[in-house]
Amino acid sequence: MSVNVKSDAEIDGIRKSCRLLKCLFEELDSYMKEGRSTKGIDIFCYDFITKHGGKPAFLNYQGFPGSACVSINEEVIHGIPSAKRIIEEGDLVTVDLGINLNGFFSDSAHTYEIGKVQERVHQLNVTTREALYKGIDAISDTMGSTRVSDISRAIYDYVRKKNYGVVRDFCGHGVGLAVHEDPMIPNYVSSNVRIKPGFVIAIEPMITLGKGDVRILPNKWTVVTKDK
Repeated sequence: MSVNVKSDAEIDGIRKSCRLLKCLFEELDSYMKEGRSTKGIDIFCYDFITKHGGKPAFLNYQGFPGSACVSINEEVIHGIPSAKRIIEEGDLVTVDLGINLNGFFSDSAHTYEIGKVQERVHQLNVTTREALYKGIDAISDTMGSTRVSDISRAIYDYVRKKNYGVVRDFCGHGVGLAVHEDPMIPNYVSSNVRIKPGFVIAIEPMITLGKGDVRILPNKWTVVTKDK
C-alpha cells in the first residue's frame, strides 16, 4: 500500500474541487423530484461540472458510462444512468459524484428521499448519515494517533447497535490526486493503518435494512443487496 501524502498546495486544490462539488449538490437538491430520469440527473451534473471548468471524475473511469452514479432503493452503489429509469414517489435515491478540477479530485454522495418514504427507509437514511459523522468524530485532533480501525469501529458499532447490515465488499478510500487511492476505509474493523497529516479520505458508510451481502448486476457495475 502506498498512500499519497498531500502538500498544503495540493490540499488547497482538493478543497476547491470539494467546494465545487458541494455547490453542485446544493443545485441538485431542487432538481431531485419524482418523474426525473436518472439520465436527466446525469446530464444535469455533467453540465454543471463542465460549465464550472471541471471534468466529471467518474465518466469513463474504468469504463463507467456516466458522470454520476445514481442508485435507487436496493441498489447500493454504481447505478448506471438511464433515460428509462424514472424516479418514483417513495424512492431512496443516492447520487454519487466526483469532480476533477485542474487535476484535483473530490468524491461525495448524497441520498435523497423522494416524497414520502417508508419510515424504515427514512431511518436507514438517517442512520447512514449519523454513521458518517461517527466516523468523522473518531478522527482525533492529535494527528497521527488515529487509525483507520478507529473510524471503521465507530461506524460499525453504531450501525450494528441499530441492527442494520454492513456492506463489506465495498468501502471508503483515499482521494485527492486520483479518484481512488489508498488507504481503504472499510465500515468494519480490518485495517490498522495510521492516519497521518496530509491524508485525504472519503468515508463511505454503506448499510442495509437486511443482511450486508451484495451482488453485481449483469451490467458489471451496479451493486445491489442480495435480499433486497
